[in-house]
Amino acid sequence: MIRPTSSFGMLLLLAVPLLSQEWQPVPITLTTPWTSQVRADKVLPEYPRPQLVRKQWINLNGLWDYAVLPREQEHPGHFKGKILVPFPLESSLSGVKEALTPQQRLWYQRTFAFPKLGKKHLLLHFGAVDWRTEVFVNGSKVGEHEGGYDPFTFDITPQLRKASRTQELTVVVSDPTDTALHPRGKQILDPKSIWYTAVSGIWQTVWLEPVPEVYISNISLVPDLDGKQLRLTATVSGATSFKATASLKGKRVGTAAGQSGQATTIPLDQIQPWSPDSPTLYDLKIKLHGGDVVQSYFGMRKIEVGKDQAGYNRLVLNGKPVFQIGPLDQGWWPDGLYTPATDAAIQFDIETLKKFGFNMLRKHVKVESARYYYWCDKLGLMVWQDVPSAMTESTPGVKRGAPDDATFPPADAANFERELKAEIENLKNVPSIVVWVPFNEGWGEHNTNEILKMVKALDPSRLVDGPSGWEDRGFGDMKDMHNYPGPDMFPVMADRVSVLGEFGGLGYPIEGHLWWNKRNWGYRTYQSQAELQNAYEDVIGKLAPLVKSGLSAAVYTQTTDVEGEVNGLMTYDRKVIKVDPAKVEKLHRSLVDSIH
Repeated sequence: MIRPTSSFGMLLLLAVPLLSQEWQPVPITLTTPWTSQVRADKVLPEYPRPQLVRKQWINLNGLWDYAVLPREQEHPGHFKGKILVPFPLESSLSGVKEALTPQQRLWYQRTFAFPKLGKKHLLLHFGAVDWRTEVFVNGSKVGEHEGGYDPFTFDITPQLRKASRTQELTVVVSDPTDTALHPRGKQILDPKSIWYTAVSGIWQTVWLEPVPEVYISNISLVPDLDGKQLRLTATVSGATSFKATASLKGKRVGTAAGQSGQATTIPLDQIQPWSPDSPTLYDLKIKLHGGDVVQSYFGMRKIEVGKDQAGYNRLVLNGKPVFQIGPLDQGWWPDGLYTPATDAAIQFDIETLKKFGFNMLRKHVKVESARYYYWCDKLGLMVWQDVPSAMTESTPGVKRGAPDDATFPPADAANFERELKAEIENLKNVPSIVVWVPFNEGWGEHNTNEILKMVKALDPSRLVDGPSGWEDRGFGDMKDMHNYPGPDMFPVMADRVSVLGEFGGLGYPIEGHLWWNKRNWGYRTYQSQAELQNAYEDVIGKLAPLVKSGLSAAVYTQTTDVEGEVNGLMTYDRKVIKVDPAKVEKLHRSLVDSIH
């Protein structure tokens, strides 16, 4: 299969050199094993979009000028210093570690060079920026974007100075964090308890890409396991035809010709389903009649609700009932906050979860970079994907036992729906994502069943969780209990699956690996690794009779400690694994193997 860890001929010669610039991470309490590997001249160098790859691209990660100014100020008189993109302003790895208030705007600026394009266009891509972004090239506005978790692109060809190779790029960002009803997950201006340091500005890779006049802007990949085929739709900037070729382990297994914007079926000669135990990925090459060529990949898998031999509703993967067990995963890092220091750091987290014997994770109220999902696809880990929560102190959502949903102002409800749709569109091709989780524990819960039904209609190929925890409104493929430390379950149902969306939360604070000296928090707290191991084995052991009674999934809180939370299976800095991997792998595997 393709290996998106390479740069595919990245045109490094086209970037303005920044090697002489000085940069150091801001000192913090905890670092990770990858903190020291960050270099200002080679930041996250991997091609950032593994399912739509071109050979030529220009990485704009690195040192940019920055300034934090009052919102009303139109332009910085001068820039304050250097910031390392794409690490958030508040992070150590940005080299700044400064908070952005709702009354301020964050300004970025840098120059770049480009070759003579001829008839080609130049696209400017942002992996993600939190939250409202305005972009200028050579002083001309090229566009704006709202949303902290989805990628966006501008064609900047008209704004380029044709007589000069040096171009100026300016990005202006504002972020209300927890003062507005936009999706922001667990970010808060005053971090405490289960709420974490805010993240503002550019936090995923920025890059340039030369493309032909007619080019592929998006693709949709829907596996049809029963039909032994892939359904492909290519969105193209103009009407044209294309040819698609699917390969498996270097051998061609399917071809098809199609028209832009129209669904095309690619019959496959060989079918090897994707699963956590066998994460087979196919390569896909798409070539337009006009010359644009992209590489991609896909997995053949099917997720549905079905009966096991005992007649219980189960989560069924590729026709087989599978008990799903894994951690709640926050996706936070002490050095980069939302942004891992290196690609190897992502790989480490997922490989460690695999060593624990987990077959899934629940990505908690955060959306990750495309490279994160690539590693889940490649290594074999199913993902329940949360939608980042939207709430404020005045509109927190639904409290326990409340009969009614929260009331969102129409503009905020429309914004939530827009960002949710953008998230689904962005992640629709990821084989490892098997479940959408639109709401968590009443946080910003509004128009519950309407939104759940909308998600199901947008993506019928995946399952939709009812609100994860707290107030269920009767819709969703799953009815989801939260129980700490637990475990427990809802009684089996005729039309839905009973799952345990959160349990455990066993805390073990380890001196020298703590984020702060405030109260460190867990649902239960233990004082030694042996105590924690015994408690973990006990709580996992209690799952066995529930699984036999119809429980179909369990999500343990959580992968790592995060800031003040000490209930991770690893410390926040990833330097200590708190449980015995071999012992817990055996426990988890016995649960997975117990249903048929």
